[in-house]
Amino acid sequence: MGSLGLREIWRFAWRGISSNRMRSSLTILGVLIGVSSVIILTAVGNGSATAVRQQIEKLGTNSITVMGNGGGGGGGFSRTRSSTAKGLTIADTTALNNKDNAPHIKQAAPILNASVTCTYGNISATPGSAKGTWTSYFEASNSPVDKGGYWTNDDVTQKRGVAVIGTTLAKNLFDTDSPIDKIIRCGGQSVTVVGVMKSKGTTGFQDSDDVIIMPITFVQRAIAGYGNISQIQVESIDAKSTQLAMDEVTAIMNSQHKIKSTATADYRVLNQSDLLQSSTDTSKTLTVLLAAIAAISLLVGGIGITNIMLVSVTERTREIGILKAIGAPKAAILTQFLIEAMMLSLLGGISGVLLGLGISHFSILGVVPVVSLSSVLTAFIVSALVGLVFGGWPANRAASLRPIEALRYE
Repeated sequence: MGSLGLREIWRFAWRGISSNRMRSSLTILGVLIGVSSVIILTAVGNGSATAVRQQIEKLGTNSITVMGNGGGGGGGFSRTRSSTAKGLTIADTTALNNKDNAPHIKQAAPILNASVTCTYGNISATPGSAKGTWTSYFEASNSPVDKGGYWTNDDVTQKRGVAVIGTTLAKNLFDTDSPIDKIIRCGGQSVTVVGVMKSKGTTGFQDSDDVIIMPITFVQRAIAGYGNISQIQVESIDAKSTQLAMDEVTAIMNSQHKIKSTATADYRVLNQSDLLQSSTDTSKTLTVLLAAIAAISLLVGGIGITNIMLVSVTERTREIGILKAIGAPKAAILTQFLIEAMMLSLLGGISGVLLGLGISHFSILGVVPVVSLSSVLTAFIVSALVGLVFGGWPANRAASLRPIEALRYE
């Protein structure tokens, strides 16, 4: 036989894979795990980014946040607080509500973040977020109530222990019972639940419904003390006035804190587009990092292909010698072993895509995965390239064997 046809090459390649099914299955499994990991982790990153973006967009384009540098609630957007930093105060909020100085600001509300455990009977729960604020916060932050109602300005003035809670906290403390007008204990203080907010869902890995909101005067008196507040929620009169409102916020805060240069400001003003851009950049970095971690699994799968193909070449040295002796050219031997490597990687790639798509239909760590077509195609194409690249060396080694030496091999 002077040459081998493509059909015979495929038949020899399939026989080489099926002759040791366990070893081939483990190699396919390695590629499967790599491909599915890339798809799943990329989908989780995309899902987290989508959840954060949706949550930010719910606040509206006329929502503005003032955060202290290094203060509680400054979060990932803060810089280190300097020794002369004043921090945010109630007086700052009052100044922002002055219509004479801020005609484009509809309202501003202080936010004091606290950490507290609440109990109802023998059931205990620590909300992910506990806030003290004014009644204007609910409108400024677009936080409508689903059941019951809001506490009032009079509750703030009288420092009453009343609260509006999120659906997650309501579920944790009351299960299916109505929480309205029920008295819970928070930080050792009696607090009456007057309302339950509409569900906002999760923001990335944070549950926005695991929250309790109380009058800031009560939180100061009974829980957190009278220090600086965490941030200020500001709402402009409409979306078109957001930039004008931000300019007014900056001017008022500079006056309040005696700031002469924006570079030395001990606060930061952000609107929704700033928050959205920051979260988008962070999410992209997270997604790339997750994909890179998953890609390591594909690399391991490629090493597995190299390993099994080298073993296969060694075990089938005499077979290669016979093929060459009957006239099989170097290209035919090379093609056969490349096809074997490609078949292993493609079987693993197809299985990995199916597994990845299947798992991505379920919520993972509270995040609903969002599968992108590009990640699926990339993972599959890379799996094919893995077979081609990592199978190239063993295939070339097989094709380069001299017929006489191969026939002598035992």
